[in-house]
Amino acid sequence: MIRIGCTSFKEHTYLTGKKETTLYEYAGYFPLVEMDTGFYFIPSRSNIEGWLKQVPEQFRFIVKVQKIFTKHQELEEGQMLTELADQLKSNMAPMLESGRLFCLLAQFPATFKCTRENVDYLRILRQLFQDWPIAIEFRDRSWYEEKYIEGTRNFMKNHRFSLVVVDEPKKLSTTVPLDAYVTNEDFAFFRFHGRNDMGWTATGPDAQKVRTNYRYNAEELAELQRAVESAKEKSKEIAVIFNNNAGGDAAENAIEFKRRLDLDYDELNPSQLELF
Repeated sequence: MIRIGCTSFKEHTYLTGKKETTLYEYAGYFPLVEMDTGFYFIPSRSNIEGWLKQVPEQFRFIVKVQKIFTKHQELEEGQMLTELADQLKSNMAPMLESGRLFCLLAQFPATFKCTRENVDYLRILRQLFQDWPIAIEFRDRSWYEEKYIEGTRNFMKNHRFSLVVVDEPKKLSTTVPLDAYVTNEDFAFFRFHGRNDMGWTATGPDAQKVRTNYRYNAEELAELQRAVESAKEKSKEIAVIFNNNAGGDAAENAIEFKRRLDLDYDELNPSQLELF
C-alpha cells in the first residue's frame, strides 16, 4: 500500500482554508502524517493518546526521533541515551501497539558523514530501538559515493533500516541523489523536500522559511511518480511525505500526486460536515 501525506498537520491552509488545520481535519484528506515535533522533544504519552483518538484505524504516523539521537545536539550532563530511548519507547507504546506507527525517522545532519565512527553509532541506534521500524535519512552525499554506496545499502538491509529515498535540490554538489533503492522489504519511505537550490543552504532565523519553499511542477511529479512506482514490488508498505511546505505547497502537491497514482483511500475522517 502507498500512503501519501505531509510534514505536520497544522499548516496546510490549502486543505481547509484555515490558518491552522486540526489533525482530525487533516485525516480527512490523507492517511499519513509526519510529526516533526518529536525532533525537539519527546512527545508525552497523553499527547500521543490524543493523536490516536483523532484519526481512523488505517491512519499512520511517522515520528521524528529527538535530535539528541541524531547528533544535532550533545548529551547534557547526567543524560543517558538509553534512558531517553526508554522514555520515548514508553511514551510511544500506544501508537506502536495500535499498529498506527509507520516508523520512527532518524534524520541526520550534513555533518554526519560516512565514517567508521558514524557507522558504529548507527549500530548503537539499532540496539536502542531493537524491534522498532526505523528510517534513516542522510543529508551528506558521502554515503552515496561510488566507493560507499554498496556498503551503505547492505548495512541498511542487515540492520533492518529503511534508507529514506530523498528528493532535494539537484544543482548542489553536497545534496544526496534521488536514489529509489529499497533497503527494507517491510516498508519504504520517500521524503520530498523540493528543489530550492538557492534556499537549501540558507542560514539564520529565516532559513526554515526558504529551505523548503518550492512547488513541484508536472514534469518533476512525473519523475517522482516513477521512483515511487519502482518500489511497489520491493516493499510491502510505502510512505510518501511532501515536506515542501515553507510556501504552503506540500498539500497541493500531495493531492496532485495522489491523483497521479490513482489512489483512493477508504476510512478517512469526514472531510466536511453534512447538513442533512
